[in-house]
Amino acid sequence: MHRDLHIIRHHQHASGAYPASPTFSQYPYCWLRDGSFIAYAMDRAGIPASSRAFHLWVARALEAQTDHVRGLLERSRRGEPIRQAEFLPTRFTLEGEWKEDGWPNFQLDGYGQWLWALGEHLRLSGERELPEAFAGPVRTVLDYLERFWDEPCYDAWEEHPTRLHTSTLASIYGGFSAMAGFFPSAAQRAQEVRRVVLEECVEEGRFVKFVGNPAVDASLLWVSTPFGLVGEDDPRMRATVAEIERTLLRDGGLIRYAADTYFGAGAWVLLTAWLGWYSARAGERRRAEELYAWVEARRDPQGHLPEQVTVPGTNPRFLDYWTRQWGSPANPLLWSHAMQTILRAELEGA
Repeated sequence: MHRDLHIIRHHQHASGAYPASPTFSQYPYCWLRDGSFIAYAMDRAGIPASSRAFHLWVARALEAQTDHVRGLLERSRRGEPIRQAEFLPTRFTLEGEWKEDGWPNFQLDGYGQWLWALGEHLRLSGERELPEAFAGPVRTVLDYLERFWDEPCYDAWEEHPTRLHTSTLASIYGGFSAMAGFFPSAAQRAQEVRRVVLEECVEEGRFVKFVGNPAVDASLLWVSTPFGLVGEDDPRMRATVAEIERTLLRDGGLIRYAADTYFGAGAWVLLTAWLGWYSARAGERRRAEELYAWVEARRDPQGHLPEQVTVPGTNPRFLDYWTRQWGSPANPLLWSHAMQTILRAELEGA
């Protein structure tokens, strides 16, 4: 078994949750976003029991929020305002509890990503029916997203809460599409989301960070890989990736976006692996192998992969600020190990 898988399995909680990072001060929780891709990596690696445990953990956590979601939907139908802190959280404790501590929780991408990852888990497991354990929670999430998918919220980096983010919309599209075989209404919703992305999130022939902002963000890779809103060969996607590589590559690794200051804007291991994933699917194997090698070279002596590493252009002032606030960047970050696992599976044809 590859060391990435050992690290993920070692740190998976008995509940089934994956902590974002077992050692970083701010990341002892399970984000739906991180967890969904970690679970998918375990499915790709042939360890579906780990993935199943995570999905059952999500189902239990969301089952406890059913009445809350019903209340949100009823208030929305009445036209009542809803504070951002009242929307479903982006992260839960490892026991599945909602920790209300002021974190920027209103992030819709993770809910779409969970639906997508669950759909992939069932597909790779050869299951054609939605198991009863998931039926209620999936219906709850679909109702929630169908009502609020076009609501401005925090992006994947937990910033810009008043914007409509392209990668968030792509994630929701992926979730609706994954559940369309079980809930036919999801297919129609997926097309509504896709239409908004193609009409409002494209400028000068490429996708943009969010509506009204022409910059690119590395998370725009998600539009094609894996959510398939367009294919890897779509001209708009090709132009987007070209701009990502032109503006966001630093010493071979990808930063999140040009104006980033988090830990001084290091290169993110998981995003560099993601670019490799895109490249492999786009038929650019040599490029994918180069990116895989870049990630491998970032392991510490224990084989751990961090969230990000300093590169030329990392701002020392902001690196020092965040280090004083929270300690050194997260290491290990389970999402980083997951993305390298996915890229390895892609290169090996698994």
